[in-house]
Amino acid sequence: MPNAEKLAKKNAYFKQLTDLCENYPNALIVHADHVGSKQMQNIRIALRGKAQILMGKNTMIRRALDNRHAENPDAGLDKLRAVIRGNIGFIFAVDCTLDDIREVVAKYRRPAMAKAGVCSPYDVSVPAGPTGLDPSQTSFFQALNVATKIVKGQIELVSETILCKEGNKVTASEQALLAKLDIRPFEYGLEVLQVFQDGSVFDAAVLDIKDDVLIGKFMAGMANVAALGRELGIPTEAGLPQMFANAFKNVAALVADIDFTFKEVEDVKKFLADPSAYQAANPGAAAAPAAGGGGGAAKKEAAKKVVEEEEEEEEADFDLFG
Repeated sequence: MPNAEKLAKKNAYFKQLTDLCENYPNALIVHADHVGSKQMQNIRIALRGKAQILMGKNTMIRRALDNRHAENPDAGLDKLRAVIRGNIGFIFAVDCTLDDIREVVAKYRRPAMAKAGVCSPYDVSVPAGPTGLDPSQTSFFQALNVATKIVKGQIELVSETILCKEGNKVTASEQALLAKLDIRPFEYGLEVLQVFQDGSVFDAAVLDIKDDVLIGKFMAGMANVAALGRELGIPTEAGLPQMFANAFKNVAALVADIDFTFKEVEDVKKFLADPSAYQAANPGAAAAPAAGGGGGAAKKEAAKKVVEEEEEEEEADFDLFG
């Protein structure tokens, strides 16, 4: 049984987590492996007054979300509980946007030395050329099958070599060699994994979608709704521009041959009276039919030439065998 002090701290943590989830349901779920205490302190200071960072044990987080979900099933806390695994934490947007939080998190990433037993997030290569190490340390390179040569009293790599492969664990020899070469191959910080927003959890890659992409997809959907409504004969708000355009065409056609006009149809009547004015105002539209007409004339001339050639061949055959 926990003592009264521990129980009070646990209850206070449960209350803080559930209050943040319900009152500020706009948060980033971050992964905190290999993040130092100084990095966390700097991030907290940078987000002070804008966002709230909350870390904790996974068992306590799950228990708090389970208890609150039974009381408030519409908050979507069960979806949040399903992604609680690994060394994770939350950053709740209190008075800022999620993009502001991501900018701060990206700012406080720090290079780090390779550590034995850690999976390499990407390939780590050692460039060709002098290393600055004396010939007595060639054993480190020989253990890793790295080709070297001695030039001017120091070890030099013959070619660029991939030392750590993506997904493989760093060995003690690789760690020692990278440390001797003073190479910090990795970069660690808070990794944004997922987003919790209004009771839903989705991948953080959604935040990279730009506004112009969303607007384009929305407009494509509106065009589909307008086309469907017009095909079914059901008026919709999306199809109103096309409906007004067609109505104007009908009105313009109706008043084209009568002695009646209004401001919007005056230009149409001018174009009907003088088609050359329309061609001058729309040179692109006039060029297309002209190009098509030229193609038709060329086809007629080619066909005529073929017919004449066939007639000449027939006459030649008649003369030959006559």
